[in-house]
Formats: sequence, C-alpha cells, structure tokens
Amino acid sequence: MQNRYSSFSEIDERLKILNLQRQVYKESIKLNLNRAKTDIYPTALLSNAKGMFQKMILTFLIKKVSDVVRVFRKRERVEFLE
Repeated sequence: MQNRYSSFSEIDERLKILNLQRQVYKESIKLNLNRAKTDIYPTALLSNAKGMFQKMILTFLIKKVSDVVRVFRKRERVEFLE
C-alpha cells in the first residue's frame, strides 16, 4: 500500500507516527522478555511446582476419603439387610 503525500509536513507526521509505533513495539518486547525471565526464574518454577503438588495431594486425599465413605456405606447397607 503506497501513500501519496502532498507535502513534507504530512511525511514528517507519518514518520513521527511510525517512530512512536516502533517505540511501543520495542517496549512491549522488553516487557514480554522480562515476564518470561521471571516465569523461568527458579523460585517461580518451584512455587508453581509446589502448587501443582498440593493440588495432586489434595485430589489423592479426597479420592481416598470418598473410597472409605463408599466402603462404609456398603457395609451399613449389608448390615441393615441382614
């Protein structure tokens, strides 16, 4: 897409806009790079692993408790029917 300019002031204006866009993109890249660095930092990885481990343990415990409750209910039904 080619733009047609009628004056140098229009060209200067467009160049200023493009320069500002370039600066915004540059800062965006810096921000994303810093976020990636902090996400990869060992303490961040450990805290993420810790949270995942806690969820796994909680899920395991809930499943075991529900299994025990299920067995207990079956025993009550058998005793009730006898």
